[in-house]
Amino acid sequence: MNTNKTIKEILNKRIMIIDGAMGTMIQKYHLSEEQYRGERFKDIEQLVKGNNDLLCLTQPHIISEIHKQFLEAGADIIETNTFNAQSISMEDYKMKDLVYEINLEAAKIAKLAAQEYTDINPDKPRFVAGAVGPTNRTASLSPDVNNPGFRAVTFNDLCVAYTEQVLALLEGGVDLLLVETIFDTLNAKAALFAINTIKEEKGIDIPVMVSGTITDASGRTLSGQTPEAFWNSLSHANILSIGLNCALGAKDMMPHISDISKVSWVYTTAYPNAGLPNEFGQYDESPEAMANVVEEFMKEGWVNMIGGCCGTTPEHIKAIADKAKKYAPREVPELALN
Repeated sequence: MNTNKTIKEILNKRIMIIDGAMGTMIQKYHLSEEQYRGERFKDIEQLVKGNNDLLCLTQPHIISEIHKQFLEAGADIIETNTFNAQSISMEDYKMKDLVYEINLEAAKIAKLAAQEYTDINPDKPRFVAGAVGPTNRTASLSPDVNNPGFRAVTFNDLCVAYTEQVLALLEGGVDLLLVETIFDTLNAKAALFAINTIKEEKGIDIPVMVSGTITDASGRTLSGQTPEAFWNSLSHANILSIGLNCALGAKDMMPHISDISKVSWVYTTAYPNAGLPNEFGQYDESPEAMANVVEEFMKEGWVNMIGGCCGTTPEHIKAIADKAKKYAPREVPELALN
């Protein structure tokens, strides 16, 4: 199967559904430090609770269960549990040496779950997107206000980290790559450079999705770009789709998705949070309330793929998927379809 062709064929017919929040679902299990460690890492010195990507090795059945809940809810695309699974972020847990294995196993877990649901209904094939997060460092900005020229990471550092992650995801069998929650476009450029280098060297044509995040009411990314500028900076990169996720709830994301849909000549995506967090950091927006807001994205013809980020559960995704059945996908300029 030519995955790129198949996905485009589906996108031209209907709005595809992306899954919801892996982190939110993991929190529902109330895992202890010991459960995060599992038997394999029970004697290590450092604390690892909160390293959700490690659960691909220590609690794979939980990650599989979460994938299947989103697939049952109607997700066409599930994301691997690898948001922080590159050497730069894993350094915080002193687990850089596990990066390749985590990504490989994460991809395998997700692929098995997706294949199970594809086998149940071959007319609705399910796909796995290898989740490539932004890292915990920014290449464009200094973390030291007293030294604006300082950088905590270089473009080459990012390329090396992303290359290792992407190679493992590809070996694990992902169908797409998703460079997501981009707050710094230079970080994204490093990820796309690494991906495109691998694609050229291996002679493969895997679809690549890109999703930025607007950090506040300014309507800009952390590195200062508007949605239109964000698109213009990445439009050269031979990507399947561009869009926004995280940071804002659906209501606040509306004008920014509208902006991207007007200028982009590729497919567009949106997977907002379930509203804004309360004083305890929890997301209170109900599935029905979120779906009603997201329905406007579809009614206005702004999106080709829709899903959820922080706070979104299978119930949110089911409510969104039910709404999506009523609407045609955004019409993409011919340039993207040739």
